[in-house]
Amino acid sequence: MFDFFKIIKLMLNTDSEKRVSVYLIERNSVVSVAESCTGGLVSSLLTDVSGSSAYIKSNFVTYANEAKVKYLSVSEETLSNYGAVSAQTAQEMVKGLLETTGSDYALATTGIAGPTGGSKEKPVGLVFIGVGSKDKIKVFPYKVNPLYSRCLIKYMFAKHAIKLLADFLGGIDK
Repeated sequence: MFDFFKIIKLMLNTDSEKRVSVYLIERNSVVSVAESCTGGLVSSLLTDVSGSSAYIKSNFVTYANEAKVKYLSVSEETLSNYGAVSAQTAQEMVKGLLETTGSDYALATTGIAGPTGGSKEKPVGLVFIGVGSKDKIKVFPYKVNPLYSRCLIKYMFAKHAIKLLADFLGGIDK
């Protein structure tokens, strides 16, 4: 169940962060991040790369629904109909972030890191990750083992979000 070496390898791997850095610097582009369940961890990991001030524009931790509405223009209707942890909310977080910041790219996370707060429909260990540009927004569900600690779940969410951003950026030129 618990693969210690796999987790250590994940923690030490900065390939995705470096891919994001190279892509954005080469194109003189910027990214902004909106986080809910990851609480700023995505932002922290992205800024672990030296020179990140050249391509990180604005990052928000919008943990409360009212913050998602106020800063990212997520509609109260979406939150009421689908909940904060949903593909629809992640998509609106990305769209609102792009509009609010004027960034070239945006990344958003919303999920349940546990150990409480989950349900049958939306269990602990579920996150929706949105990534996008003015031309395209994609949202990906991602699940991890709900028995992992809250800190490990957040870390796995954050690392996966950065990998999805790197993959998204890499796919733009193809």
